[in-house]
Amino acid sequence: MAKRQTIREGDTVLLYLNKRRSYLLNVAEGKSFHTHKGYVQLGDLIGRKFGTQLRSNLDVEFVALKPTLRDFIFKAQRKTQIMYSKDIALMVMFSGIGPGCRIVEAGTGAGALTTALAFYAKPRGRVYSYEIRPEFQAVARKNLEKAGVIKYVELKSSDISLGIDERNVDAVVLDLATPWQVVSQAYVALQGSGSIVSFSPTIDQVVKTAEALEDNGFVDVATFECIMRGMQVARGKTRPQTLMTGHTGYVTYARKALRTSAA
Repeated sequence: MAKRQTIREGDTVLLYLNKRRSYLLNVAEGKSFHTHKGYVQLGDLIGRKFGTQLRSNLDVEFVALKPTLRDFIFKAQRKTQIMYSKDIALMVMFSGIGPGCRIVEAGTGAGALTTALAFYAKPRGRVYSYEIRPEFQAVARKNLEKAGVIKYVELKSSDISLGIDERNVDAVVLDLATPWQVVSQAYVALQGSGSIVSFSPTIDQVVKTAEALEDNGFVDVATFECIMRGMQVARGKTRPQTLMTGHTGYVTYARKALRTSAA
């Protein structure tokens, strides 16, 4: 089914000015948005197509784009540092998730990774996201609602290191300070061949996690670092950008092997 291209009242648009400035906004009749480049009437977008141009009262051109998953994640409210898209993409790929999958996640934080997991698991899948900080969970709920994926997520106010309620899940995805403390619980929660994926900023965390995975019946244990560098593209002077997203963390991955008694 083709995606709807006409903007309706209540839709979210990415109002694009340039590479450095864009704004995630809800469209409503009579609503204006003010910037240093003048103001625009968002109601003027109703009935027009995504990608349409809109001029401010100072005759500056904006473009009303349909938000992507990346836009919802990086324009989200936050009280914590959110993961970079390069790490989220790697974790989603290693997790092996898709429509219909059941995923356990911890901790929720601002909901950036949660949003991506729910996006790929919908419409039949579900994310069970554990978080012990209520103030983080409240922010995550708002971000998930704005991204349109809250109905695919169950937010759980619980310490995942004390146990996982779900069983036979497809993946366990962790963004925790002490992921090795959750490995044994993850093994019980996962179905055979299920994936565990963990993000850690430091190599000491990785070593402890990898050791715990090997000690608890996981196989194919591997760790990766993803580094992304943008390019400055202009005829005759194309080169790597001076600033780049270097080290942000390590992604550790493994699969559950059934023990002999469970085979």
